[in-house]
Amino acid sequence: MKIIAYSYTDPLLESSPDQADWGWEVDRVYEDLGKPDSSGRSQLQQLFTDCQIEPADYLLIRRLEELGDTVEEISDRLHTLEVMGIAVIATEQPYTSENYPLGADLLNLLYAIQRQQRSRRIRQGHARNRLDVAPPPGKVPYGYRRGKGKYTIDRSTSPVVKDFFEHFLLYGSLRGSVRYLAKKYGKKISVTTGRRWLTNPVYRGNTAYQNSEIISNTHIPIISKEEAAQIDRLLRRNSRLPSRTASAPRSLAGLVVCGKCQSHLTVTRVTQRNQDQEYLYLRSTSCPQLPKCKAIPYQEVLEHTIETVCRDLPLAVAGMNFPQLDAVKNSLGQAITRQQEILAQLPALIETGILDAETAKLRAYKLRTEISALEAKLATLPPVNLRSVAQAVSLPQFWLDLSETERRFYFREFIRQIEIIFQNQELKLQVIFIF
Repeated sequence: MKIIAYSYTDPLLESSPDQADWGWEVDRVYEDLGKPDSSGRSQLQQLFTDCQIEPADYLLIRRLEELGDTVEEISDRLHTLEVMGIAVIATEQPYTSENYPLGADLLNLLYAIQRQQRSRRIRQGHARNRLDVAPPPGKVPYGYRRGKGKYTIDRSTSPVVKDFFEHFLLYGSLRGSVRYLAKKYGKKISVTTGRRWLTNPVYRGNTAYQNSEIISNTHIPIISKEEAAQIDRLLRRNSRLPSRTASAPRSLAGLVVCGKCQSHLTVTRVTQRNQDQEYLYLRSTSCPQLPKCKAIPYQEVLEHTIETVCRDLPLAVAGMNFPQLDAVKNSLGQAITRQQEILAQLPALIETGILDAETAKLRAYKLRTEISALEAKLATLPPVNLRSVAQAVSLPQFWLDLSETERRFYFREFIRQIEIIFQNQELKLQVIFIF
């Protein structure tokens, strides 16, 4: 029994199947690689020529539409294979030539395929736009408008977006930035929309497509790469905090845990009648102990936290393996440089005729997506100057000169959790750093 397989692959939309993907022991595979400017199927013609000399018993294909560009072509080629006595099996469709003889049922299937081909041509058009690094279809993100083949900044709305990002970078609060936007500009957006703005590649000068691939540096960004990396760190940091504590006014909110009952402590405010003075405490709202853990003066915990950070932060940073971190950064940087060098060689390869224009476009697109992925990995690494920053913030006066909002920002930049422990009625803190 002789089994052969045939595939027609459009490199814009998919990759060629591996021989193991067929699920059968195949004697020979005929493969045609389609191009945007050509639909020729030379290997399919070779298949018919070979089968006239030595017919096969079975022909495996993924989908019937790979046999032609129109229903008539597919029907004619199926008829030719039937005359040769070759049974056709579609592995990704409910079709075998034995179950679908030429007739009404097959025609219904062919017309369904015609609709699929129409959808395929639309997707091919979108894929060609990706090769030209053109923006995808759909609504343009707020702050931009559609220009000549790329996004261009809308000068009337981009300042609103820029101010939103700057507020988030300053205070690290998504909900606070959303409220700030509504108050200052009357621009009301949901928290979900605000989070999408913070992670949208378009605002970073990149273009994202539906297949989750990103091309870097396609248009003028609203925020810089350094600001984008800082936003990502803030979002990762806030995701570790209890809900609604990211915008809490107190610097210790969401960070303190009771060492005895392991519940998070919230900041409570106590005032006396007819007096302006207020007293702040850290209290557990879900303590399972009996009697419940007592409230702790907020200022006492704050002073102990500053003292512990100034003492332990430089030691924690000194214990980090910076040579290894530098090696990772250098490796990613070298990989980006290699890809950029290959990208720069493509115009010369087109001039010498080694690559045609369409193949070069496809290669350039893949290189740009690989470069973008490498740059994204590089952006997630800690900043190089972490050691010098640790030395600067190890001075008690640095923390005392900050407002509570500013102090909250820096605490969350370094601290994962603060655990309170009482030893012989004396308050002890265990500060767990992020790195």
